[in-house]
Amino acid sequence: MFTDNNPRRLAQIALVVLLIVGCLAVLWPMIGAVLFAFVVWLCTWRFYSETLLPRLGGRDTLGASLMTLLLILLMLLPMSFLAGSLVNSADKLIGLAKPYIEQGMPQVPPAWLSGLPFFGGEIDTFWHQIVSSREELNALLKQLIAPARQFALVLGSIAANGLLQLALVLFVAFFLYRDGVKVSHALLVGAHKLGGELGEEMLEKTRDTVIGVMLGIVGTAAAQGTVAMLGFLIAGVPTAVLLGFATFFLSMIPIGPPLIWGGAAAWLYSQEQVGWAIFMAFYGIFVISSIDNFVKPVLMARGAGISILLIGLGVLGGVLVFGFIGIFLGPVLLALGHMLFGRWTREEDPA
Repeated sequence: MFTDNNPRRLAQIALVVLLIVGCLAVLWPMIGAVLFAFVVWLCTWRFYSETLLPRLGGRDTLGASLMTLLLILLMLLPMSFLAGSLVNSADKLIGLAKPYIEQGMPQVPPAWLSGLPFFGGEIDTFWHQIVSSREELNALLKQLIAPARQFALVLGSIAANGLLQLALVLFVAFFLYRDGVKVSHALLVGAHKLGGELGEEMLEKTRDTVIGVMLGIVGTAAAQGTVAMLGFLIAGVPTAVLLGFATFFLSMIPIGPPLIWGGAAAWLYSQEQVGWAIFMAFYGIFVISSIDNFVKPVLMARGAGISILLIGLGVLGGVLVFGFIGIFLGPVLLALGHMLFGRWTREEDPA
């Protein structure tokens, strides 16, 4: 039976729901960047609040500016440098291919290409077939131009979108640092009101899991980039430092590092340095890539305080569902679910 207050209460609930839906609709296009800004803020807040801010006399605006500038130096500038280097490399590749397009391909393929195991003979036959017929060569070039142009556009779009998203992350992070005390207090009060002691425990578990996942990702990326750069220097691969940076950034995706060290091995083989090419391939498989397989789960599990199985399932499932930010959301959700399930199944001590 409805009372006089029920319609007003229903209207209030409806307004609150509409407000929440509206806020989510406005933030949805930027939700990944906003969540990642919270991840960066959570992982660096202790350093900022306990080390940097006290030395600045508690001036939060200045501290937030300096912290954001530090993040720009550590995140945005290396990515910009890497993007510029990739553009220069693409220009060099086009310059190498231009004489073949204008003057035609040589009658005999390079020795290293025709000498490839398993595929060398087929490549040699296909090369002679293409060279002998100008029409087939033109048709092949026309087939390759459109996909190459589309790939370049997609790659450029991804790079530009990545830089834009990172700039948005740094913009949001500035305000999180400046108002971090208020944000932390609001989160703590909200968690306490929603779940009491359990809510506070869930908030702490979320923080520990996010920091653990970030530790595993960044620590593994730094280790892979360092050992990759050493391998490139030992094998005499040019721009070893740049390739080390590329390995660091691409280690965020599972097939990233093999693209770098595999390309380096192919380049060494093309220079008829077969021994160094074999060394680079084995070094990449057993040293660079093995770090990702063994070190990352251990670092994540140790930092988050949960099992390696939950970390692995959380990262994999999170990426499939939420994209890049799912690397952090997946393990957090599984960690919270595991904690709630443990509290539910825990046997109470008899009074």
